[in-house]
Amino acid sequence: MIIAARRSPIGEAGGLLRDVEADRLAAPVLRAVLDDAGIERVDDVLLGNVLGPGGNPARVAALRAGLGEATPGMTIDRQCASGLSAITTAASMVSGDEFFLAGGVESPSTAPWRAWRPRNATEPPRFYQRAPFAPADIGDPDMGPAADLVAAEAGIDRERQDAFAARSHARAVAAQDAGRFDAELVPIGSATKDERPRRGFTPERLARFRPAFTPDGTATAANSCGISDGAAAVLVTSEEQRAELGVPGLRLIGWRNSGVSPNRLGLGAVPAMRALRERHSPEVVEFNEAFAGQALACLDAAGLDHELAGPDGGAIALGHPWGASGAVLVVRLFSRMVRQDGPRIGMAALSSGGGLGVATMWERVG
Repeated sequence: MIIAARRSPIGEAGGLLRDVEADRLAAPVLRAVLDDAGIERVDDVLLGNVLGPGGNPARVAALRAGLGEATPGMTIDRQCASGLSAITTAASMVSGDEFFLAGGVESPSTAPWRAWRPRNATEPPRFYQRAPFAPADIGDPDMGPAADLVAAEAGIDRERQDAFAARSHARAVAAQDAGRFDAELVPIGSATKDERPRRGFTPERLARFRPAFTPDGTATAANSCGISDGAAAVLVTSEEQRAELGVPGLRLIGWRNSGVSPNRLGLGAVPAMRALRERHSPEVVEFNEAFAGQALACLDAAGLDHELAGPDGGAIALGHPWGASGAVLVVRLFSRMVRQDGPRIGMAALSSGGGLGVATMWERVG
């Protein structure tokens, strides 16, 4: 069961949260989740993180949040699926009256530079932006070109992608204006709302953008997600503890992990989503919009109506703080299903580097 859920505003890399390190970004979110639930005892803290400084940011954030020296911490890296994997891992650890804080954090703005060690005294270090997702002889494409390939093979044309991206921005702006994000947000300094959503991003405006990754590709800077800073966390416990506290929550009624060819990495979640769809029919879907074409290809392949996905916008509009994004999806479900007494069944899912995917199904209780 999830009985509390919060997130930071999502800032563009180099934007409002550019000076906030990962542990400082996560700590106030952890604190807010506990304050919401009125709980002080925490048995463990599990946070997803992809490009942080190392040194177990979950433990550092837990200490910074004032959870005490006796509270452990564990950092999980499953690339973009790290935050959602942290939540399912916490769920698997519940056996009685425990409480776990689970989620993710990412701060590309403050992440250290990375370099391969020189092989001799005369060679300079070789800086790199990402670690390998798969052995090169199997295939390890960058995400942008892989997204173009997935969209082309699925027959998702540029017009449909731009319309999907424009809808994401329009929905996010409408949600901001209506205050639907307010209850889930934890202000971080001067950052009080998501930085990225754009007004007036029509399909006609998006059509002007050039391909970003391959010469004849359909993914552009406008119909793809932004690199972002952000944190999100939920409080995981048992159904018995939820009932004793007398609060509503989300029950995890199913989850699956899956893998596909690293050359089609954007489709990683499809097998997991299909497996859950065989047992449940979600009324709302939060699927991480890394790229419009890739997101649409996954939703189509899983047999899900794309109109159900991202009712308040997704990562194309809000941003994609890698290690936190999976947890952001669950926070969004919690707001729509529990805070707003909305749909009874919802799905949160995303694909990640290396051809991996995680899908979860949730039920509103109480």
